Amino acid sequence: MKINLEKLSIDKIQAGFKSGDFTSLELTREYLKRIKKDKTNSFISINPKAEEEAKKADQRLKNGKPTILTGIPLAVKDIILVKDLKATGGSKILENYTASYTATAVQRLKDAGMIILGKTNCDEFAMGSSNENSAYGPVLNSNDNTRVSGGSSGGSAVAVSNNLAPVSLGTDTGGSIRQPASFCGVTGLKPSYGRVSRYGSMAMTSSLDQIGPMANNVKDLSYILHYMAGFDKKDATSSKEKVSKLSFSKKKYTIGIPKEYFGKGIDKEVKDKIEESIKLLKDNGYIIKKVSLPYTDYALSAYYLLMPAEVSSNLARYDGILYGKCGKKNMSLEQWYSYVRSNGFGSEVKRRIILGTYILSAGYYDAYYKKAQKIRTLIKKDFSNVFRKVDILLTPATPTTAFKIGEKINNPMQMYLSDVFTVGANIAGITGLVLPIGKDNNNLPIGLQLLGDSFEENKLFSLASFLESKIKIWVTN
Repeated sequence: MKINLEKLSIDKIQAGFKSGDFTSLELTREYLKRIKKDKTNSFISINPKAEEEAKKADQRLKNGKPTILTGIPLAVKDIILVKDLKATGGSKILENYTASYTATAVQRLKDAGMIILGKTNCDEFAMGSSNENSAYGPVLNSNDNTRVSGGSSGGSAVAVSNNLAPVSLGTDTGGSIRQPASFCGVTGLKPSYGRVSRYGSMAMTSSLDQIGPMANNVKDLSYILHYMAGFDKKDATSSKEKVSKLSFSKKKYTIGIPKEYFGKGIDKEVKDKIEESIKLLKDNGYIIKKVSLPYTDYALSAYYLLMPAEVSSNLARYDGILYGKCGKKNMSLEQWYSYVRSNGFGSEVKRRIILGTYILSAGYYDAYYKKAQKIRTLIKKDFSNVFRKVDILLTPATPTTAFKIGEKINNPMQMYLSDVFTVGANIAGITGLVLPIGKDNNNLPIGLQLLGDSFEENKLFSLASFLESKIKIWVTN
């Protein structure tokens, strides 16, 4: 049976189950066929028990107590653990590691009846903005195979954009869900810090990382978040803030336009599309206010001090003893560590470890790390102040559309600038959503970013849903 997988939504899939057009097993098999034939390199591994899980979901749909997610296939970024599946983190140092437990966020989705299709490719330990840093090769943008997919969750973005999965999970440390969502033409959500448990997600930067969903539409993001959000006793940073019911209010929110996000460096085509969206909102009764976030210009610098400092600490556990790539017999301890890490880690990971170790070293901690923390506090205050005046901020998601593979790989500073509009949300711990609003002259997607105060995801869903209904969103052919 052939099923049309083009931009399937959760609601359409459930309607198909109910009408008898297809079963979860049949749907899962169709996705697995596409994954096996795919040329974008978006998956690292496939779940051998996917069909078995789909059969159980079909039984639940008939006889059990199904949820809106029962029987829905899901792709999971390879930095998030799923028991008995490989978890490489996109790194050679973990190429043979099999997870012994499942991340809380994934387990909650599995409990709701979702089927894990497999693990998606990503920049090594989530370090990258283009998905060119994976030990398993770059993920190709399905819109143009010569372009990057964005990072670090490029595999998860392409899985959705190329109809290999209806929904996927990624992680966002400085924009790693929102930037690839923009590059690939899908929707992506970075939840508020603490909204979703990080237990079972390989830590890159513990104070910034957040698991979030990617999908073909805004409503699907809300479904996924609703089921995986909430306090987890296994994660001390998870919040006890109540998870409210799904809401798509028609309220005419006050929208803030931060001037710092519209300066130099933005492609004209990107800026024009954003301005068209602002006009659309204004014409439909939304109040538009120009606002300022004075410390925005320091956000990227602060991020690239805070992030490598935590990276150098979090990656110290990869020593080839408890798990990971092993050394050889008769090596001294120094030789062992040198061999394991020089052969196991890629160049970008090494760069960030060295930079982080330098930042935290005696004599430099106060000069760099401590000052970055102070800037972090000021950035948080910026957002707190502005959210007293407006409900939601509207900005570009990225300065440009997807760039060519290899174009920036040898220029780290240019690569890091890809995250200039996204890092602020992670530093402040607020929520951010990206949705496609059109395409440029090269038929590459352009994304718009909405930012909301902590735990106000429902506001973003409401406004994004309105925009989605009004804008003719570009669909991948």
